[in-house]
Amino acid sequence: MPDPGPGASTLADRIDRLFQVVRRPNREPYSNDEVARACREATGESFSATYLWQLRTGRRDNPTKRHLEALATFFRVPPAYFFDDPQSARIDEELVLLGALRDAGVRDLALRAVALSADGLGTISDMIEAIARREADAERAG
Repeated sequence: MPDPGPGASTLADRIDRLFQVVRRPNREPYSNDEVARACREATGESFSATYLWQLRTGRRDNPTKRHLEALATFFRVPPAYFFDDPQSARIDEELVLLGALRDAGVRDLALRAVALSADGLGTISDMIEAIARREADAERAG
């Protein structure tokens, strides 16, 4: 499924976005089975992996309030993420940042950059941008 990106507009997009961005510490995605199980345990209600898959793909689009609250709790987002477009977009941006910071290399680089001056941060930013362009060019060529 394509990445809906920040500001995903449908409920299915928003739920799927959580699976894409919020991952285990080892960067592996959560499965529908384990999220459904956690939601079942949290609500005491029926919540199957198939039902979750249907929500993620838009085949079902009217979950109960308790189901959405359970998903919000599991992924550590406010329930408003599923309804409020401006808040959803802001939370999506924060999730991307948090996801990146879970990567030990990114976190180490960010922590080391805290002590740099504005000029030093600008230089590092320019270097990262140049490397990203070079890698993107290489990927397109390769």
